[in-house]
Amino acid sequence: MKKLLVALLAGGALVAGSAAPALAATTAKKPALGPYGYGAVKLGMSATKAKATGKIVFRMGSGASPCSGWNLKAHPAGKGRVGLYISKRVGVAVILAQKGMRTPQGIGLGSSAKQVRKAYPGLRVSPAGISYVAVPGNAKAYYAFLYTKGGKVRELAFGLDKQDCVN
Repeated sequence: MKKLLVALLAGGALVAGSAAPALAATTAKKPALGPYGYGAVKLGMSATKAKATGKIVFRMGSGASPCSGWNLKAHPAGKGRVGLYISKRVGVAVILAQKGMRTPQGIGLGSSAKQVRKAYPGLRVSPAGISYVAVPGNAKAYYAFLYTKGGKVRELAFGLDKQDCVN
């Protein structure tokens, strides 16, 4: 991973058949955090395209920073926080997991360190104590994890290796 995330900030179809008109089922598959994005919001997507999805809301401007802060409408971050960063240079750069969000391997906030190690056997730990791994299926992205003292995931970031929003 070219740029290790050191500072994490703490992100149906209706079926009916003519033979059984009274039978209708709604299925809604939750999007996964990775390997390329979260639902319609994809890593690398420009701010214009990300806004056009209708899935994000603006939180804070970039000012002198190269990035602006946003939230996913379905998973807003807490007060004073953002759920994703969009870089002027690389587009959607980092998506921070929020309650209810999971990776395709089933990892989310509250997962145990043991579950993370099992899901990601290539997991490494930076000198700063941050666990990170290349995203399976997307060599240009990473997951980074911070844990509680009890060994549960308290922060999970999904970002582009070349992101310039957090360090």
